[in-house]
This record gives sequence, C-alpha cells and structure tokens, in this order.
Amino acid sequence: MKSLLLALMLSLAAGGAAAQQGKKPDGKFKGQNMSRDERQRMREDMRNVYRERGGDRGRPDKGRQMSPEEREKLRRDIQDANRDLRR
Repeated sequence: MKSLLLALMLSLAAGGAAAQQGKKPDGKFKGQNMSRDERQRMREDMRNVYRERGGDRGRPDKGRQMSPEEREKLRRDIQDANRDLRR
C-alpha cells in the first residue's frame, strides 16, 4: 500500500511539474483533462490514505467540545510544560 501511495505521489509531482512548464495553445495546462469521476476517485484515495496513516491521531473530533475536566487537564499540562521550559 505504501508503494502505491509513493507511486501516486511521484506521478502527481511529475505531472504538476510538467503542467507548470507550459500551456497548451487553448490556454489549458496539461493534465487538466481529468474527468469528474477521476477527480472524485483521487479525492477518495487520498482520504483513505490519510485515514490509514492516522492523520488525526490524538486530536479531539472536529466539532466536539472538550468537557470541563478535559479543558482543565489541558490547561494544567500547558502550564506545567511552560514551567519546565523556563527552567
């Protein structure tokens, strides 16, 4: 799976570099002829990769508020870390 991701990223990087080099006569960059389905499939592939890599590890869910206890613990942890940095 990692090799597939690496190959995808390298091909995207190479395609992006080629597209920056010049325009087609009609004003479009190379590589912009992707169909809507292809773009959607690529978005889903990238979401899956981020999900598999654990891209949001350790962070609370977006939109979910922290409980008062969680906020207090976070506040104390930050104060302790700041105190340790000053030493």
